[in-house]
Amino acid sequence: MIKQVLFGLVGVIAVSYPSFAAEHEINQAGKKFSKKEISVSVGDTVVFKNDDKRDHNILIKSLGFNSGKQNPGELVSLEISEAGKHKVRCGIHPKMKMTIVAK
Repeated sequence: MIKQVLFGLVGVIAVSYPSFAAEHEINQAGKKFSKKEISVSVGDTVVFKNDDKRDHNILIKSLGFNSGKQNPGELVSLEISEAGKHKVRCGIHPKMKMTIVAK
């Protein structure tokens, strides 16, 4: 007679919950950004909306980002890939400045 021995395996299942990235909108009008500073999480997207009657250009040197010419009514989106304080300015209107603080 053969005895059968069953060994139960206890498995550990790692469940990964997706992190939900947020979207933050910044408007541009009157040669100004709608906010001086915003706080975001790495992975969030910042959307710059040109509500002005003139062209703009989004420059963020710390992230190596240059939007090129942004026409009136145009949206520019950027996923924030690095933590830190990122200075944003318009390459056409140097007095247009803001800061993105990413954690």
